Amino acid sequence: MREAAFKIIARDVLRMKLAEHKSHGRRIVFANGCFDTLHVGHIRYLEGARMEGDILVVGVNDDSSVCSLKGPGRPVLDENARASLVAALRCVDYVVFFAEPNVEALLEELRPDVHAKGTDYTLETVPERAVASRLGIRVAIVGDAKDHSTRKLLDSIRKAPHA
Repeated sequence: MREAAFKIIARDVLRMKLAEHKSHGRRIVFANGCFDTLHVGHIRYLEGARMEGDILVVGVNDDSSVCSLKGPGRPVLDENARASLVAALRCVDYVVFFAEPNVEALLEELRPDVHAKGTDYTLETVPERAVASRLGIRVAIVGDAKDHSTRKLLDSIRKAPHA
């Protein structure tokens, strides 16, 4: 089995692994997204998140939540393909699926040290900011300017001349 497949892990197993990492003084960073066709903006976001700590956990929206968030025709890639792509990145240590509309429940369960969000957010607009604050989780805005999106990528593919 490939190394990336071992990074995709169930929530209950992940909680135990993170507790062990924390017992060794490692800082846990949590990032999340749909990652429906991986692009350079995603890479920069995840690399930026990793720089905030020692262990990077990435929550990947399951197929039903992507469809709810993004609309008909999405996701382009199924949840297993998206998780495998994210897990294949060197900066990512663990990948976990979630179906909820936001990651408040995962923050409660996993108790990371840092919750990393992309530059399409500000500290004031992070949906989980109240939960993070209550739990003592630092919120970090990471990555480059939001000049990349899956929607833009898909639009450019649709508009490209086909041979």
